[in-house]
Amino acid sequence: MSKKLIAITDDDNLITTLLKDYLDSIENYKVLLTASNGLDLIEKLNASDILPDILLLDLKMKEMDGVETTEYLKNNFPTIKIIIISSHYQSSFLGFMFKTGASAFVPKGISPVVLKQVIDKVYDSGVYFMEDQIESVREQISSKAPKPELSDDTDLSEREMEVLKLICMQKTAKEIGETLFITTRTVEGHRNNLFTKTGAKNIAGLVIFAIKHNIIDVNNLVL
Repeated sequence: MSKKLIAITDDDNLITTLLKDYLDSIENYKVLLTASNGLDLIEKLNASDILPDILLLDLKMKEMDGVETTEYLKNNFPTIKIIIISSHYQSSFLGFMFKTGASAFVPKGISPVVLKQVIDKVYDSGVYFMEDQIESVREQISSKAPKPELSDDTDLSEREMEVLKLICMQKTAKEIGETLFITTRTVEGHRNNLFTKTGAKNIAGLVIFAIKHNIIDVNNLVL
């Protein structure tokens, strides 16, 4: 079984060390690199032949904070899935970070067991919402709002709608393929089309798009 490659970026050396020791103790995990801020991370990514699958990223850091780092990575290293893990956890900040490109947003007080669940879910399906975050999304995005008219170049096909709904249920590409009787490569093609048509930067962005356009009911989101 291939290992999940993880990077940690936090300006608190103690937090970084504790996270690294814990994650390295898990059988199929490997901490590929650690960094003290966004600039340090980017320098190490550019120098590395291997990229991490998952990045655990703090928000408040000197030189280049978590917001700036997320924006940069989504434009330059889009395959890295970003989990914001910060003491500056605020529900009002959730939507912005998901739209910016984060795949999950959790407080630093999260238990190690739950953190592992978050990492595994983001690795497999690209997004993780905590229960209280679903409630925040429910409050911020009205499910009763009228569905906006999509222009011709953003109109989704019936198959793309099916794929989008399954993505929102946190199904993997393999699971979606099995459900719709199509290949994983075909699923990935539809997913890429969804990114292009919706302007979403990651799976979390697709979920937000689906909620805003009444494609799914926020009450039916899978945690």
